[in-house]
Amino acid sequence: MRRRLPAAALALGIVLTLLAAAPALAAGYRYWSFWDGADGGQWSYATQGPSLARPADGSVQGFRFAVSKDAAAEAAKPRAAADFEAVCGATAPVEGRKRVALVIDFGVQADAPTGEVVPQEAPRTACAQLAPEATTAEALAAVAKPLRYNSAALLCAISGYPQHGCGEQMAETGAAQASAEPSGSAPGGGGPSAGLLVGIAAVVVLAAAGVWQSRRRGR
Repeated sequence: MRRRLPAAALALGIVLTLLAAAPALAAGYRYWSFWDGADGGQWSYATQGPSLARPADGSVQGFRFAVSKDAAAEAAKPRAAADFEAVCGATAPVEGRKRVALVIDFGVQADAPTGEVVPQEAPRTACAQLAPEATTAEALAAVAKPLRYNSAALLCAISGYPQHGCGEQMAETGAAQASAEPSGSAPGGGGPSAGLLVGIAAVVVLAAAGVWQSRRRGR
């Protein structure tokens, strides 16, 4: 019995440590994700930023504003198909220029920053005609100004939406935390979280209580 009580207290303390540390984990980010059109009207998470990507003639590029993970399997996709003909079919080709179809999805009101309204519910489409070497960022600027970027060249707003904020990290409750770029890593340095410290304290207290109880019963 003397050995079981401290062990049980320690196990319970470890569980409390994990539970206390859990709120520090972020649910995702509020940001504009960038997508490449794939075969069959599907979307694939872009591996380059819009300022680096140079789409070929006939490409489809998509953008979606949402609160979601910064990962290909978990980020929110544009809610319209990646269909070049549906967007650029009526735009005649011009020699020496390329056509790039753009799908811009402003997302849903639930993901809008506080005090802002989604510009339109349905995704917007546009066909940009550009020089062959033009980037996706240039295509976007041709059809969806004003754009807003932060100091790290992260795309913050398309057609002025949202007016404020840029890639805020979101807590599990949906409230925005300190601004951070979607990068898969949490900001804030390498120090222990408050939840972790609380959990460690719980381990110490419960272990001490277990020892005291075992000694008391052994008398």
